[in-house]
Amino acid sequence: MKLTDKNILVTGATGFIGSHLVEELVKLGARVRAFVRYTSTGFLGMLHDLPEDILNEVNIIYGDLRDYTSVVRAVRGSDIVFHLGAVISVPYSYDNPREVVEVNVLGTLNILDAIRSEEADARLIHVSTSEVYGSAIRTPMDETHPRHAQSPYAASKTGADELTRSYIKSFGLRGTIVRPFNTFGPRQSVRAVIMSIIVQGLTTEKVKIGNTKPIRDFTYVKDTVKGLVKSATTEQTIGEEYNLGTGNGISIGSLIETIGAILGKPLKTETEKVRFRPPESEVDRLISDPGKAIKLIGWKPEFTLEKGLENTIVWVKEKLNQ
Repeated sequence: MKLTDKNILVTGATGFIGSHLVEELVKLGARVRAFVRYTSTGFLGMLHDLPEDILNEVNIIYGDLRDYTSVVRAVRGSDIVFHLGAVISVPYSYDNPREVVEVNVLGTLNILDAIRSEEADARLIHVSTSEVYGSAIRTPMDETHPRHAQSPYAASKTGADELTRSYIKSFGLRGTIVRPFNTFGPRQSVRAVIMSIIVQGLTTEKVKIGNTKPIRDFTYVKDTVKGLVKSATTEQTIGEEYNLGTGNGISIGSLIETIGAILGKPLKTETEKVRFRPPESEVDRLISDPGKAIKLIGWKPEFTLEKGLENTIVWVKEKLNQ
């Protein structure tokens, strides 16, 4: 199925992954609506980074995932809904768990009910997170790996996943759950570990960091977006869930060394305890088994970690020089 002339809604469109997805969908000829939380400044987040000719093709719909009326208005007439909208910060979820649950769980419920209420045949691509698995019991981690939420954020995304699964089973919702592993790349927040290391590495000689031991499976954003798009273009993904990851893990400590090598200078590390997660909340290892996505949609990552880091560094340098 081609996406040309399809009416597509993207929640979380102002975010890192969402903005890249919006850009790709416009390039593919889709009619894209971006669901944006209203502020008095009209802030569009990372959508501002899109080329002007791309952004001009996007229909901005203001609202709030927690407000059912605005969600229904946004969903109406959609052929496909990509649901990325969420409060995504693990540290923030420690301080404000209620808000995180309201946006991530009740917001997802509003999306699900809006699709049902419109009696449309809209496809839903629900974007989850590898955090729902918790620290790996076994690696690589396939879709049968037990869920073990270790933060309020992970618990909220687990709840959103289970709601989506229940609507697929109970009401025949044409939904797919896609679970990216630690996406990175241009436009990501400086709070994210890779972006934080790069910015510090370009501007100082020392990287202030939290725990350097956790191992993560980092996937370049263009590969993640390609997986999301493929999820919406085939019928065989309906009712399924699968991971998007490289299958390769690297510790944060080794990641710092790798970025330093690309920058051409050794990076000194200063560990700050304030950046650590609570001991029982730390996720030690997340390494994807992407086998199901490879089999189901023919997806596999094209970018190596090093190439993705190089591209990201180029983008950061451009921003720092503006």
